[in-house]
Amino acid sequence: MRAMVFEGVGQPLRMVERPIPEPQPGQLLLRVLACGICRTDLHLLDGEVSVPDPPRVLGHQIVGEVQPGGRRVGVPWLGWTDGVCRYCRAGQENLCEHARFTGRDIDGGFAEYTVADERFCFPISDDYHDLQAAPLLCAGLIGYRSMRMCGDAERLGFYGFGAAAHILTQVAIWQEREVLAFTRPGDATTQAFALELGATWAGPSDAAPPEPLDAAIIFAPDGALVPAALRAVRPGGTVVCGGIHMSDIPSFPYDILWGERTVRSVANLTRADAEEFLELAPRVPVHTHVTQYPLEDVNRALADLRAGRFTGAAVVTP
Repeated sequence: MRAMVFEGVGQPLRMVERPIPEPQPGQLLLRVLACGICRTDLHLLDGEVSVPDPPRVLGHQIVGEVQPGGRRVGVPWLGWTDGVCRYCRAGQENLCEHARFTGRDIDGGFAEYTVADERFCFPISDDYHDLQAAPLLCAGLIGYRSMRMCGDAERLGFYGFGAAAHILTQVAIWQEREVLAFTRPGDATTQAFALELGATWAGPSDAAPPEPLDAAIIFAPDGALVPAALRAVRPGGTVVCGGIHMSDIPSFPYDILWGERTVRSVANLTRADAEEFLELAPRVPVHTHVTQYPLEDVNRALADLRAGRFTGAAVVTP
């Protein structure tokens, strides 16, 4: 089979030929139908999030066909937990002390075949084509967990309007919330895209919103957005950092945190998140906006993500 392999920080992924993997007890062999591109893949490439044992096949938003059998399943970032540590026992498997992650500790979906722990494979609704389903498996799931941390906030600000925010905007509007989109300064294309999806306002991330936010979610990996978001939320509001990596947060005056504002992070996901969101998405219904790349063009897809050359999500198809 063909696979795009990570061999070291700063190096492009390399196409190699590998044997089709053999599933172990409790695993499924999957023919990869589609795999979403994620900003976490850039953090892995850049060494901001470590890859413990390269070479490794990246890719953690997998839509696959079980071999044999043919049923479709989705595989997310969280790929294995021990089930016995204090976090797993407390219902916080997203914080498992020995967790293994798809496309980091376990070979992922930038390949023609992969294997996955059956416990962390989820059925995909027939309402979704392979391409449209793939971004739900990380952009959707992590975004949904982030939005849950906002409670019943009615006016939401999304800082960084990419794969996750374009999905979450649709869910938020369906829940009768208001969405304001914050993009890179000068990015009129993405601002227009956010307004098309139903955001009531879209502007640069260094601008103040027209009204104070009840909560903000920061998807862009820029620590300078934390004080900006704190200034934008009302007293009692919440700022959620939704990424796995962020640049250093600059110092900020206490008065923008005072007033019982909260800053918190979101880490990974749980199987309950996946089950809940994948049941909800077709009811909204969420429509993912996708740019498609063939497997051999993964490096171009990653470069396009870094440069912000597409709106919505990117998906690789073997």
